[in-house]
Amino acid sequence: MTEGRSGGTGFETQRGGEVFADYARYYDLLYRDKDYAAEAGYVAGLIRRFHPSAQTILELGSGTGIHASLLAGQGFEVHGIERSPEMLARSMALSEGKPEARGRLTFSRGDIREIRLTRRFDAVIALFHVISYQTANEDVTAAFDTARHHLDPGGIFAFDVWYGPAVLTERPAVRVKRMADDQSEVTRLAEPVLQPNENRVDVKYHVFVRDKVSGSVAELKETHAMRYFFKPEIERVASHAGFQCLHAEEWLSGRAIGCDTWGVCFCLRAT
Repeated sequence: MTEGRSGGTGFETQRGGEVFADYARYYDLLYRDKDYAAEAGYVAGLIRRFHPSAQTILELGSGTGIHASLLAGQGFEVHGIERSPEMLARSMALSEGKPEARGRLTFSRGDIREIRLTRRFDAVIALFHVISYQTANEDVTAAFDTARHHLDPGGIFAFDVWYGPAVLTERPAVRVKRMADDQSEVTRLAEPVLQPNENRVDVKYHVFVRDKVSGSVAELKETHAMRYFFKPEIERVASHAGFQCLHAEEWLSGRAIGCDTWGVCFCLRAT
């Protein structure tokens, strides 16, 4: 079972419900072991493969801005959309700390189901299972419409999702993750509950954060609803939104997808 970040909606479990404001403070610590550099390089490679002249990227659900920052470092102009004010603040601080990316790395607050900017981009990306956080059909459709709105014909939309065949074959399992830095120690218990008739997994998170200085412990609880998808389903939504499905492969490895592929990256082209 893999985790993710919300669709710019502050780890929301239901439409309009913003949760885990405190969790944003510990987000980067929990994912300190995530190879953001490799992932940014992988995404850059996909964009250049399917749109060799691409120079501008819109990231939907940009989290704390690490992917966007690394892509800007690879020469792209990147604008990130994030709904969580806590995560947006962290991404803005990150961009201010990188003067070399000035003018090529910007962020703004917005809901990926509704945001409409006054410009278009060569590519739109939604990483770390942002699309899987769009659990209702209308939310998935709205996110795809947002991506299409910001692309000219020929533009690329790349995103990764939980893949249905693997979810139903391997089944989500309980997991415990522990991470620490000089100030805090975070322990997170994830208990998944499969909802097969909804194509959804409800992941119940129980997080303990211990302050190493004071010894105090904060406790956080929330349920993250994660939708899993099937290839024909993505193709149908893509077609209705004005996209052609170009390619699907295992996230990061590039291998062919199958019943053991939890994370699948889809690449669509605006028609």
